[in-house]
Amino acid sequence: MEFQKIFVMSLILFLSGVRAWTGEIHGRVICDVCGDSFVGPEDHSLEGAEVAVLCLTKSGEVLNYQAFTDSNGIYTVAETMPESDRWDACLARPISSFHDYCTHHGDTKVGSKFTYNLPSGYSPTVRPFLYQPAKVPMYCV
Repeated sequence: MEFQKIFVMSLILFLSGVRAWTGEIHGRVICDVCGDSFVGPEDHSLEGAEVAVLCLTKSGEVLNYQAFTDSNGIYTVAETMPESDRWDACLARPISSFHDYCTHHGDTKVGSKFTYNLPSGYSPTVRPFLYQPAKVPMYCV
């Protein structure tokens, strides 16, 4: 469905003579089982975690996106727009984890800000967002 939206938008921009730009942002959400703020072999991806991405365009518009992680804990946000309106800076932040076990934000910095200066079709990968269990398992201590 998302691919169809991008394709139709690109086609419209192409036919109208406006140079199109496509941006995409990827990231992961992980259960930091031992609460050590590092991704290790005991940690696992969180499916269904919600992430918000806010982007400021070069024309000054603020765009708000919502994404959910897939079975690999990966979320993706993508948009095709005129080159003159492309993303300039973005902020990605975790909203919630619907996992029964890992529900507490493990990051001291909850969001990740970055400038978006990549050409059309290229995408940055945002650092992983970590959630921790309310109670750390005994094998971690």
